[in-house]
Amino acid sequence: MERGEALARIAAEAESGELVFPTHAEVALRVRLALEDPDLHLETAVRAVQAEPLLASRVVALANSVAFNRAGHAIADVRSAVSLLGFQLIRSLATALIMRQMVGAASSPEAQQLAQRLWQHSVEVGALAHVLAARQGLRNPDVALFAGIVHEVGGFYLISRAGAYPGLLWRQLAPAWTGAEQMVIRRAVLRALRVPAEAIDAIEGQWWTAPAPPAHFPATTLADVLFLAHGLSPVENPLLLADGAEINAAAREQIAATPLAAVLQESAAEIASLAAALRF
Repeated sequence: MERGEALARIAAEAESGELVFPTHAEVALRVRLALEDPDLHLETAVRAVQAEPLLASRVVALANSVAFNRAGHAIADVRSAVSLLGFQLIRSLATALIMRQMVGAASSPEAQQLAQRLWQHSVEVGALAHVLAARQGLRNPDVALFAGIVHEVGGFYLISRAGAYPGLLWRQLAPAWTGAEQMVIRRAVLRALRVPAEAIDAIEGQWWTAPAPPAHFPATTLADVLFLAHGLSPVENPLLLADGAEINAAAREQIAATPLAAVLQESAAEIASLAAALRF
């Protein structure tokens, strides 16, 4: 089956709600849905997190990061970590775990390498988005963190489906993954993962943002923050077309002459700490 036909079939399945997640991701999805309960109590949340060891380890790691634990008091248990981070952020981490499980489901060495690189990029974008949103005084830096982590969820889903549709991973894959089908798939997966509308709007808004990153500093919207973080990530998006990568590289060179350079320098330790905590 040719790549275009495979992509069209997957988009049609996604649009009709027939999403197929790997087994491990299905387990993580159940944890995510359990955390969606509007009457969720702390102890219930703690038990849900503890049921998934990989999630539990990342929750504790994030609670010990510079961004969330400025006092530097070591946190070693899930209950204290959940109390510090709050349910919204725990739900975000559970969603990130689903994506990480999709990485593990990659069907070939090529797919695995692509997924790992995309995960590294997503983690860096999430960390940058959180810090930039906080520094710019935007309402909810945690939503920026979440949006950064999941902004390429459609790509992860496609990689996870490559076993059933081998043509998706032809060497020159990026041009076929940037059209209407990819948008349909991304929206369907975001909705299936219960991603808040605010984050979805920012993710979709960044794709319509044309000027280079320095033009969007200071950021006034979540889409601006996400666009900045995407362009500033030290790990390039492996699904990006060559000209897009060149634009990002040129923008990073321009940043040295803007106030954004100082913000990034002052926040370097915080960004590094966040990114390290998010690496499942």
